[in-house]
Amino acid sequence: MNRVVLRVAYEGTAFSGYQVQPGKRTVQSEIEQAFMKIHKGEAIRVHSSGRTDTGVHARGQILHFDTSLTIPTERWPKALNSMLPDDIRVMEAGYVSKDFHSRYDAQKKHYRYRVLAAREEDVFRRNITYHVPYAIDLTRMQEAAEHLIGRYDFSSFCAANTDVQDKVRTLYEITIEREQDEIIFNLIGNGFLYNMVRIIVGTLLEVGAGKREPVELINIRDAKNRTYAGKTAPGHGLFLWQVYYETSLFHHD
Repeated sequence: MNRVVLRVAYEGTAFSGYQVQPGKRTVQSEIEQAFMKIHKGEAIRVHSSGRTDTGVHARGQILHFDTSLTIPTERWPKALNSMLPDDIRVMEAGYVSKDFHSRYDAQKKHYRYRVLAAREEDVFRRNITYHVPYAIDLTRMQEAAEHLIGRYDFSSFCAANTDVQDKVRTLYEITIEREQDEIIFNLIGNGFLYNMVRIIVGTLLEVGAGKREPVELINIRDAKNRTYAGKTAPGHGLFLWQVYYETSLFHHD
């Protein structure tokens, strides 16, 4: 058996998230159906670097699977994309060692969140940006974000119904930049809790709108209690941008 790794992009609007759910359209079920066609009806299990929620997009989701087929790496994307719907694309493929795991070997993850800071909603970007029709102060948000860089228990920034016991994570970087009428949040960490990026963004937006002071982020962080943080920003502004591994998974000529 060969172990193959893929970088997959998807536009999450029409999916009930990544993970297979009975009776629902998900990214994983679409990909596994495509595999089944290529493998003449054989069920192939796909493993991801992590699941994404309803409406959340990915530019750099990493998947791995085992196959008896030996197809040249550059032909995997073509073969799969011919079977996949238009809102999922396999961007790259590579062969990896048998002990590689897309989830457990991930070193860092980069999420991007896009906010449309404009008076009116943009009909063309309504599924990929969160529309905020009021003034947002970038400097205040950047100041607040500094209090989240480092290794902390992020319980305050985690959905209350999660069953993960250890909520300590390391955030290496949070950048907030304005690009024309959009505010782009980039968060890079060693791992993220359920809804963590969206709760951080929602809380920072409250700071940017003047509803909270930047220094409050210290208290929110140290409270380790979800009720202290702000609203969860909606899923459709979020992208799983890149997953980092110890070595390069895809070898380019």
